[in-house]
Order: sequence, then C-alpha cells, then structure tokens
Amino acid sequence: MNRLVRILVVDDEPDTLGLIELTLQTAGFQVQSVASGEDALALLRRDAFDLVMLDIMMPTITGFDIVRRLRSEGAQLPPIIFLTAKTGSEDRQTGELLGAAAYLTKPTTRGQLLDVVRRALGELPSAHAAP
Repeated sequence: MNRLVRILVVDDEPDTLGLIELTLQTAGFQVQSVASGEDALALLRRDAFDLVMLDIMMPTITGFDIVRRLRSEGAQLPPIIFLTAKTGSEDRQTGELLGAAAYLTKPTTRGQLLDVVRRALGELPSAHAAP
C-alpha cells in the first residue's frame, strides 16, 4: 500500500481506546482516537478517514447515532466497524441496517481485530465470500 491508511477509533473507555490504537499503529495504520461521540462527529465532518471503528455505548451520542446523523447530513462515510460489548442480535441487526462493514464484540483478540479491519478495507476476502 502506497499511503498510510487513516483509521478513526471512537471509544469512551480509555484502556480499550489505548489498546486498539496501539494494535492498529503496530500493524502500520495511522490512527486518530477520540473518547466521545461529539469529538467523532466533529472530526468526521471535517477530515477524511479510510475506516472508522465506533463503540456503540457512549454517554451522550451512541455509535449508531453518529452514523445516523452523518448520513442524514448526506455524508459519504468510509467503512464502519462497530466495536461493542453489546452481543444482542437486535444490536447486530441495527449495525447491519446502518451499513456496517463489521460488528465486533469486546473483548476481542489482536488477530480478530486486525482481520476485521483488513477485510473492511478490502485487503482480505470477506468471511462470507464464496470459496
């Protein structure tokens, strides 16, 4: 890849945010991280990213609401990965309806995280692709 891939990571848990950021940076990605939905909205309105990893459960604006707001404004969003502790099928379905590239539940392994990121970026074949 000729240029650094830019990933925005949004999570209100500092430990989770730090681990994801370190994992992605170590794998060669350029990472920007924020701990609130408001900061994520501001960044996504002004900067371009190749991928966004969004926590769903945040205090004032959920990850789902971030996507809904930006889409209602006509924004063209990069692939979205929802990273969450929510394991319910309704939440997974909501993520799919919002066009998520992936829905990853916490805790996750470094390998799972990187595989999902690379799939969302088109660097690996989809897990659902025919053999």
